[in-house]
Amino acid sequence: VFLALQHDSGRMERGGCRRSEAEEAEKGRMKRTIIKDWKTRLSYFLQNSSNSTKMKSKKVGKHHTYFRPSPEEAQLWAEAFDELLANKYGLAAFRAFLKSEFCEENIEFWLACEDFKKTKSPQKLTSKAKKIYNDFIEKEAPKEINIDFQTKNMIAQNIQEATHTCFSAAQKRVYSLMENNSYPRFLESEFYQELCKKTPITRAAQGT
Repeated sequence: VFLALQHDSGRMERGGCRRSEAEEAEKGRMKRTIIKDWKTRLSYFLQNSSNSTKMKSKKVGKHHTYFRPSPEEAQLWAEAFDELLANKYGLAAFRAFLKSEFCEENIEFWLACEDFKKTKSPQKLTSKAKKIYNDFIEKEAPKEINIDFQTKNMIAQNIQEATHTCFSAAQKRVYSLMENNSYPRFLESEFYQELCKKTPITRAAQGT
């Protein structure tokens, strides 16, 4: 379904998300299913991450934010987009939210670029550059992102002699789309609002 929607002439730019009137009814049904399912996915993510953290508890000096955040911690995500991306739980929640909006390719591309910039080996840099291009940039790529033709051409030329800045312009564009479109909607989502709610203190708890 996603591939069929990528090049629809009626596609609207809403945080780079794909839209097609012909598929709107089906996508609406899928969105409801995904939204219903994303809390389960997050719980599974947290359970696995929690178990992994316990197994590595002997390691000192590394901070892992895998557990459900406190309302105060969750509220920090609203202060800056980077605060959300830097938090393991927040990133997983935002990724699930983008999936419900059919534009998860944006965060996947951004994460791929972050990994790419950390690559030291010239050989790996070239192979990763080609993979990112094949996955996200070229025409009819399986996870094609919504960027202009000029930027695509520039990337196609740059990956011939890959450097750490090959995807800088495209990554900046996608970051801006997420920050200005998807991020505000995430902050208004039911899931995020629930995270920010403080649990009422019962009388029994007050008396202990």
